[in-house]
Amino acid sequence: MVSDRIFTCMAAALFPLLLAAGCAPSAKGPVKTGEPELVLKFTPQDLTTYRLITEETRGVQFEGSLGDDATLKGGRTGDRVEMTFTQQIQGIDSKGNATAKITIKNLKYFAQVKDRPVLDFDSSKEKDQSNPLAKLIGQSYTIEITPDGQVAQVTDFQNAQSVIKGGTLPGARGLALLAPDAIKERHTISALAIKDKKKVRPGDSWSSIKTFSFGLMGTKSYERVYTLEEIKDVGNRRIAAVEMKAIPTSETAAELHKEQPTSDFSKMFDSNETYAGQLELNLTDGKVEKYDEKLHLEWIIVDPTAKQKGNKEPDTLKMGTTQLYSLERID
Repeated sequence: MVSDRIFTCMAAALFPLLLAAGCAPSAKGPVKTGEPELVLKFTPQDLTTYRLITEETRGVQFEGSLGDDATLKGGRTGDRVEMTFTQQIQGIDSKGNATAKITIKNLKYFAQVKDRPVLDFDSSKEKDQSNPLAKLIGQSYTIEITPDGQVAQVTDFQNAQSVIKGGTLPGARGLALLAPDAIKERHTISALAIKDKKKVRPGDSWSSIKTFSFGLMGTKSYERVYTLEEIKDVGNRRIAAVEMKAIPTSETAAELHKEQPTSDFSKMFDSNETYAGQLELNLTDGKVEKYDEKLHLEWIIVDPTAKQKGNKEPDTLKMGTTQLYSLERID
């Protein structure tokens, strides 16, 4: 039709003007980012350096008249470890699993009991070179790690254990760092344990269960829900950003700890908790850039007769725990 031809001609004439004015037509539909594979990639002899911080502390605090009672001693008890290590890929099997040599380069270890430091070691300080923990610097062990970040096997750790003796607090803590279970936990990337599929899109979620034991306060299980928030370009790297938010669950706690005695002690307390984390995975080279998860849990009990007593500040007992895992690529 003539009118159609006139409209087409007018549109063709006006289109450059619209572009110049910033009125270009919008693209149809959302921009597709594809479905990346959230897995580790391995290259023989590749060497990467990481800094890992782990912290596990427990605390007790007395408030009100309880705080004035000299027989009640509060404070924080726990350990904080900062380890710098290299990870060198020695081989890759037919399943895609990598054999990696881990070498300890630097180590800091701080331990306290009720706010009193009992161990303060830093391998970079000259005064600490006689500490038993100093013998761990340069020591190695081997792990088998899967593309989804799970440690399938730990080997060659006995040689590292042999250089350090127990019998002292530093020696005992050093041996504990080299226990196979501790090594597995140190090098496992839980956020990559995607059961159903490895390829995900922004907005997709997956989950896993993590259970903690808190002694007299019992056990608690959390469903850690991981969500791919975005894929972003940073320089020449393509980064997948994953957020983790955890919620309490009873799904596996009872089953995992059914043989342990249960206690109603924790039911006397109110509690509040936060458990969250994040992962930045470099999709370009298949390496973790950053990964952290932190749990903070607090139990609180207040004297129910506080109002009757007319206390300005009610007698309160607070107990809490913090558990931190933080991994960062530094090369």
